[in-house]
Amino acid sequence: MRSLEAARQTCESFLPGLLDRLVGIPLEELEAPRSPAIAHFRACGGPALVIPKAYGGAGADPSQAMAVTRAIASRAPSLSVATTMHHFSVATLFTLADSVKSSGMEWALLEGVAEQGLLVASGFAEGRPGQGILSPTVTAAKADGGYVINGSKKPCSLSHSMDLLTASAALPADDGGTEMAVLLVPRETDGISVHPFWSSHALGGAESDEIRLTDVFLDEQLVMRSTFGDAGQLDALQTVGLIWFELLISSCYLGMVSGLVERVLDQKRGSDSERAGLAIRLETAAQLLEGIARMLTAGDTDNEALARTLVARYGAQDALGDATNQAVELLGGTAFMSSSDIACLAAASHGISFHPPSRTSFTGPYLEHVAGRPLRLA
Repeated sequence: MRSLEAARQTCESFLPGLLDRLVGIPLEELEAPRSPAIAHFRACGGPALVIPKAYGGAGADPSQAMAVTRAIASRAPSLSVATTMHHFSVATLFTLADSVKSSGMEWALLEGVAEQGLLVASGFAEGRPGQGILSPTVTAAKADGGYVINGSKKPCSLSHSMDLLTASAALPADDGGTEMAVLLVPRETDGISVHPFWSSHALGGAESDEIRLTDVFLDEQLVMRSTFGDAGQLDALQTVGLIWFELLISSCYLGMVSGLVERVLDQKRGSDSERAGLAIRLETAAQLLEGIARMLTAGDTDNEALARTLVARYGAQDALGDATNQAVELLGGTAFMSSSDIACLAAASHGISFHPPSRTSFTGPYLEHVAGRPLRLA
């Protein structure tokens, strides 16, 4: 399949050898808890993918990051979802980079992501109903030289393999109010613990368990305040982060469904018309997501761009749902029964509907936006 092969070539150019490593491991093993896939991703340079070259990273642009994510997902769905949370966190952190690169400890940690292949877990609010994607998930109390952090994130991908946890927090301010900040919490910090949460076989290799922070002391130098600059800058940061997230998480499911469609085309299942229709539904989703990538590359990240991004995401979601159902039907019962791969890819592909914002929560704000007002998500 032309577009999937192009994505795999892009993946090979940025992460040499990764796909070859993955193809040699049964899908059941890649998708199980304690999957070896994350270690292979780290060994092939994956953590640095979206970090700008100026900061020691691979410098993949949004279209290239989308292609790499799609290629990985076609071979290892859990790995694509887990590492998307890393890339989303890294993209958010390096949006703040110019403001902290002259600082000490926090900048050393950011440099280590690229130079040492550190993996970053996201403690932002993804997965919490009714919360913004950068809304605080933990509480912070002032202490001598820093803050005491309490809270939890579940599910939290990369919970077992992470080197660094990022989280948003509302810090107590001197005037009695709060100020927003991004926290950088090293894995070895006292008070961090991981607890079982994810019980589903689908995407079981993403390490999506619960991370708890219990009376974690965080040095002031590991707190990146985001109230600098012009008023409303945090809103802009949230918007950029959400556009990146929607692009990459949707690309995961594009890759999973691509794996199913590839099997249909390679095996020439169904009629020419059925196969062509299936490929069109898949490529419809791909082109919608490519539009998001082009907006990001052009720096078009305002409120209107976010609205277009979410429209593209839901359009892609619908097209991928259609393609999944058609592909499973064309592959047939014998193929479904003789291998768990088809069931694994099909089950995992339904995860796209669970990521925020939900379609229900988007409906009212989008109708207001269509009527001429800014998009305001809960």
